[in-house]
Amino acid sequence: MNIEEFIKELQIMGIEINNEQLDQLEKYYKLLIEYNKVMNLTGITEKKEVYLKHFYDSLTLNKSVNLKDIENLCDIGSGAGFPGLVIKILFPKINIVLVDSLNKRVEFLNTVIKELELKNIIAVHERAEIFARNNISKFDLVTARAVSKLNIILELGIPMVKENGFFIAMKANVDEELRNIDEITNKLNCKLVDLKKFKLPFENSTRTLIKIKKIGKTDNKYPRKFEQIKKKPL
Repeated sequence: MNIEEFIKELQIMGIEINNEQLDQLEKYYKLLIEYNKVMNLTGITEKKEVYLKHFYDSLTLNKSVNLKDIENLCDIGSGAGFPGLVIKILFPKINIVLVDSLNKRVEFLNTVIKELELKNIIAVHERAEIFARNNISKFDLVTARAVSKLNIILELGIPMVKENGFFIAMKANVDEELRNIDEITNKLNCKLVDLKKFKLPFENSTRTLIKIKKIGKTDNKYPRKFEQIKKKPL
């Protein structure tokens, strides 16, 4: 995906991008490649591939929710900043928290935030279940891209969502993980409201957006300690 194709595909999704934002993405790409030489941020380094599989893919979240309507967002397991950092660049009014358990990645995220002069975005070095415990019912939208199995990531994410807010899991093919979705959502007081499957342009790999609405307060026992979650997932 070259730049012209990137811009065109964003327009199809209803996203407009200006020259300043294009420059920020270019700086982000260069920082990603530079830091990837000394730490494992991504196995995808070719520019066209990064723009498709990281930048464009991150913004497909807009297929499931109008990001212009979101005030605050938490990105669990943000890694190299996908989708949270990309969303911040294109939707600068959103207040964003990036959470990752590896300090080196958080240092990279903070470098990008500083170099791109982004405001109202922070990167937090913390395990997701601990961060969630300290941020109950705080966010309009919580998301996670290619992070853990659905039954695990929902227990980590749903407690942080405000009532009537959303958790959106960004995944590839998840048919197997959706088999007991009703059982999981009932325990967390939420419900599946939308499931979008689509193909990435040009490359045609499957993507799935699983949109969960929080319909009431989540039981205080969630999220459990990670050892418990892993030993006996929902």
